[in-house]
Amino acid sequence: MSWSLRLARPADAAAMPDIAADSPRTAEGYARLIRKGHSLVSHVGDALAGVLVAEPFRRELHIWELSVLPAFRKRGIGRGLVRAALIDARNTGVKALTLTTDREDGAPFFAQLGFEEVTALDAHIRLAGELAVEVDNGLDADRRCAMICFLD
Repeated sequence: MSWSLRLARPADAAAMPDIAADSPRTAEGYARLIRKGHSLVSHVGDALAGVLVAEPFRRELHIWELSVLPAFRKRGIGRGLVRAALIDARNTGVKALTLTTDREDGAPFFAQLGFEEVTALDAHIRLAGELAVEVDNGLDADRRCAMICFLD
């Protein structure tokens, strides 16, 4: 079955906590980010299948969440959402996309899409802060990394 994607709408926020089950973000938190205009959703038929939640920070677009429901994985939906975010970023004059992820589970996926691990975190204070918050919230510091994809 084919899938489609579009910009997220405020009404999508209610379903996002079910798709991004590991995220502590609430529907209200998703709605706040959706209003910033860079979050995307994907559908398979009428079913919401995946989300990419992003927020601009100066000349960067930060991906807070990329989640695809297990029943819809391995169909290119996550990759399609990230590619759409890259196009959106280029069209709005953003210079880079950033994110934090699991070094073993997420980093290889994002590296295939042009992201690189940020190793000089002293040069990127915002990402260093995001990683610190994640560790404070119980995530394993050795498994977390920040990544960036510079746009031409």
